[in-house]
Amino acid sequence: MKKSTNYLPICLFALCLFGSCGPDKQKEVPQAPDASNERFDKYKAWFVEELWKVYPEWASSQGFHNYDSILVVPDEEARYRELDFSKAQLDSLKSYDPSKLNTGNRTDHQIIDNFVRSVDWSLRAMRAFQWNPSQYNVAGGISELLANTSVKLDDRLKNIYMRMKNVQAYYEAAKLYIKNPTKEHTELAIAQTLGSLSVFTKELPDSLKNSSLDESVKADFRSRCEMSATAMKDYADWLKKTPNPTPKSFRLGKDVYGHKFGYDMQSAYTAAEIYQKALNRKVELQNEMAKISDQLWSKYCKEKARPSDKLEMVRAVINELSVHHAHRDSFQSAIEQQLPKLVDFIKQKDLLYIDPSKPLVVRKEPAYMAGVAGASISAPGPYDKNGNTYYNVGSLASYSKEGAESYLREYNDYILQILNIHEAIPGHYTQLVYSNQSPSLIKSLLGSSTMVEGWAVYGERMMLESGYGNNEPEMWLMYYKWHLRSVCNTILDYSVHCLNMTKEEAIDLLTKEAFQQQAEAENKWRRVSVTQVQLCCYFTGYTEIYDLREELKKREGDKFSLKAFHEKFLSYGSAPVKFIKEAMLN
Repeated sequence: MKKSTNYLPICLFALCLFGSCGPDKQKEVPQAPDASNERFDKYKAWFVEELWKVYPEWASSQGFHNYDSILVVPDEEARYRELDFSKAQLDSLKSYDPSKLNTGNRTDHQIIDNFVRSVDWSLRAMRAFQWNPSQYNVAGGISELLANTSVKLDDRLKNIYMRMKNVQAYYEAAKLYIKNPTKEHTELAIAQTLGSLSVFTKELPDSLKNSSLDESVKADFRSRCEMSATAMKDYADWLKKTPNPTPKSFRLGKDVYGHKFGYDMQSAYTAAEIYQKALNRKVELQNEMAKISDQLWSKYCKEKARPSDKLEMVRAVINELSVHHAHRDSFQSAIEQQLPKLVDFIKQKDLLYIDPSKPLVVRKEPAYMAGVAGASISAPGPYDKNGNTYYNVGSLASYSKEGAESYLREYNDYILQILNIHEAIPGHYTQLVYSNQSPSLIKSLLGSSTMVEGWAVYGERMMLESGYGNNEPEMWLMYYKWHLRSVCNTILDYSVHCLNMTKEEAIDLLTKEAFQQQAEAENKWRRVSVTQVQLCCYFTGYTEIYDLREELKKREGDKFSLKAFHEKFLSYGSAPVKFIKEAMLN
């Protein structure tokens, strides 16, 4: 990112030198340049240092390994440390006038302010630590540490050994503070906790065999693995057996939802506004899909009577196209085979630069991630820029024959390509590589999910607009179906948490109006039951990015370069789109 400069003191000095300063007037002495940016840069460095002291496991996930051995026990003392941290940062931010900061620092000021206010609100108002048992899981962080090959194996194991010391106290604290948890989060916690036991019963013992640690140390290590596994089993059993006659509803309600939307999305729109935009976009997409389906009817459904209902016609054509999909045993390999083709297309069209030195590894989704999303990206943090990015692919092992077929029809040969655009190239993988190159740690560490997910959704449309899929109507139809998914994510999330949409109504929306398979709709209901607001970030971010691009196209006319737009936009790290827009337009 090209750094902005504060030109005000220079301009005033120039006026004095070359203006009408008569001989009878005393010359003004130019003031020293304002030091606000220098001071704020030092503050940001201190902020990050303090951030990692409060959140050491987060530091490890970002490639900062000074605190790898620490596992914070989630007790009242830890929450007070978070609140004190939030208050101290808000007090510090007051000493900086945003109008005196350059564009980059002004954005960082806004991002930090939003983050620490969100911390305070989450602990005081939302209080998920009481009703969401699934937020307590030590396995994910330990598994990430073990997989980090930038640190020697023996050193990784030593840090994990120290971290495991607090596992029992960690789960005892969780049990102490959980009150009337939701049924849905309780079920998720039990499944993820039991699914994560393999970290301690298999992954760590297997890695220990390859280490050069002393045998006595290995024996102590195995004992701590057993202790950790026992603590996790006890936690799952406690969740199963503890009476909970009045579980909290998983629905947030309009007030809490609105606040969380504001903090999480950092959007120019309110929750209600983006919900209305999604409703309008749903109608537009359905009309476009009807036009294409009418065009394709004679090719795929000529033996059938054409339905009078346009949605039934669209569904019939989609069903014909969806039979072409990967085998359940080769789903992951099908993803791996497609990725080089996406890279080649982007190079051919010169859409943006993709760094070939940054590894992308497709892997089976780890057990501690299961139950939320079927595909995801785990990217290295800005301290570990050359680390592996993992494309996590959900397993179909637990699916019945019918369930697997439904899932694979949803992720058919057309949709799978769009999924790979979203998750990998030029979506999450590419964007997060750029984010790690940002000169601002703040924009990388406190990144906006709206920007991250919005970029991935924008990338889907941009690739097809650039000719990916040879403009075949089949690919456009399936793209619209996929894009309708992002739109309906927003409609679903807002409707469930704010308007009390029932499961039956949600399934109808997803299957009848968004043309999703039953298995996908069931999975999405589970997801909206255990997450809040996150489903809105896709359409919210896409809307803001696409609108920004179109505005710049109008401004720049023939001088507009798609590649230049992409690389400039991505240079701002993972900052909220509304701040990137402000910087790019000004």
